[in-house]
Amino acid sequence: MKLTTITHVSVDGVMQGLGGPDEDRRGGFERGGWALPLFGEDNETTTFLNQVFQRADAFLFGRRTYEIFAGYWGVMADSSNPIAAALNTRPKYVASTTLTDPQWADTTVLSGDVVAAIGELKAEQAGELQVHGSGNLVRRLFDNQLVDEITLLTYPVVIGQGTRLFPDTGPDTALELVDSRSTPKGVTIQVYRPTGRPQYATATPD
Repeated sequence: MKLTTITHVSVDGVMQGLGGPDEDRRGGFERGGWALPLFGEDNETTTFLNQVFQRADAFLFGRRTYEIFAGYWGVMADSSNPIAAALNTRPKYVASTTLTDPQWADTTVLSGDVVAAIGELKAEQAGELQVHGSGNLVRRLFDNQLVDEITLLTYPVVIGQGTRLFPDTGPDTALELVDSRSTPKGVTIQVYRPTGRPQYATATPD
């Protein structure tokens, strides 16, 4: 399977608590809900995300994002919503060592060696495996070279606190830009493919 990550970030890279003030207050985060005012007014972003979810063959989540999605999309009976329809009818995998009895239908818990399990999924099945949110999981997948494509939706706002997609220190990776667009409300959408280690300038003699 092709593993793709879809992440909403601020200009300063924050991905925490985008959906609402109480979505994720870990670390004393007090600025939740920063994406919704922009997203709610942006039909182009909504259309793009609807298309993204519809093309997925399966979904992969970290525990926290899984619970947020299950509590919102998993109880949505309106199958005419393209995001809810995709999430409620396609296989879901959740990486967790503590979740034992998932209530969302068609969910498989990956509780052992998550990296190995996802590697097997990628090798054995066809289609697209999408990761939404799930920052800790995305960083782990990225560190283990399991990500095939990265989609970033960057919102025109600086949050100034909160968990960022990429930490201050970590592996370095070169990216190839394969698609880029912007919406009337200023959300920029970039799609990248990892291409290995970056090239660095070397010292040259005077």
